[in-house]
Amino acid sequence: MYSGTYGFRRMVQPVKRAGFTLTEAILVVLFLGIFSAIAIPKLNQAVVSKYKAEAEAKKIVTCLRRTRGLAISNAATNTDGFALKFLNNPFTSYEIVNLNTAEVVDSYNIDPKVNITGTADQFEFGPLGNLTSTYTQISVSAEGKSYTITIITATGMVKCTES
Repeated sequence: MYSGTYGFRRMVQPVKRAGFTLTEAILVVLFLGIFSAIAIPKLNQAVVSKYKAEAEAKKIVTCLRRTRGLAISNAATNTDGFALKFLNNPFTSYEIVNLNTAEVVDSYNIDPKVNITGTADQFEFGPLGNLTSTYTQISVSAEGKSYTITIITATGMVKCTES
């Protein structure tokens, strides 16, 4: 049969589907929403826990440096120095103590998700800023991240390294 400009008649081909129905699209979005609602809070919690170790380590380093600074700045009136004491076992808190008067200058709580271990529960700084106690290291860890805090005995310098 002839029709059109060239005289050929086109054959009607079946229509191919090129997309998704509205129902299929809604179901996919619904499933993705459910999966993300389950997965995202767990991912964020693990990430936050890793950073808790770093935050706690930095807080302890700052307090150790403050304790050393107090020992140096009060050297004229306090020849005994200051100490940072960890409390309980496992450590749940710590405090900065004036060794001359036994007065607690400040106290801090440790996040329960952070594990702190060490051979000493007290770090004492003399009036020259040097470490007068025996032990020089403490470890802070949580969720796979670990930090080692080291104090140089002669100078009292405090440094923190990721281990």
